Amino acid sequence: MPLFVCVGFVLRAHGRSYVRAICTAYNAAMPPPPRFHGKDLRKGRVSRPGGIYLVTTVTHSRSRWFANFELATTCARELHAIAAGGHADHLAWVIMPDHIHWLLSLRESNLGRVLNRFKACSARAVNARLDRTGPVWQRGYHDHGLRSEKDIRGTARYIIANPLRAGLCQRVGDYPYWDAVWL
Repeated sequence: MPLFVCVGFVLRAHGRSYVRAICTAYNAAMPPPPRFHGKDLRKGRVSRPGGIYLVTTVTHSRSRWFANFELATTCARELHAIAAGGHADHLAWVIMPDHIHWLLSLRESNLGRVLNRFKACSARAVNARLDRTGPVWQRGYHDHGLRSEKDIRGTARYIIANPLRAGLCQRVGDYPYWDAVWL
């Protein structure tokens, strides 16, 4: 006997709400729907030298490591080390208490290699400061390739305004952990 899986939603039109449902027969013999895995985010990911990417990476268990001044400056030093090492050029970055946003122009051919290097070096430095071992960053990251100059500047503004939107400061200039090449 088939089971039915229903998904409901509300349509609003002309000041009235209408409830709609989509029902699909689910047969027990059918394989279950595929589960989401973080590694699936990496499928189809392409990076190229000279490409401009917005990258967001989050601390392990959303720990607020970078609310601490020393740890935030340690992370900033590691971002600068990536640029100094010739791996990427910074366009803009902000270090939030539990994540970073980084707009970069890639010099190496592999974005994953650059991010892995940054996360490994910054984790070692943070752990050394705290005299601990263990993960600092969640596995993986979110990236978005940018194409037009308009997208790049708008994205940089979005990154820099992030602490303001999060209520961490009253003015963008008051927040200490950010940088942009245009300023």
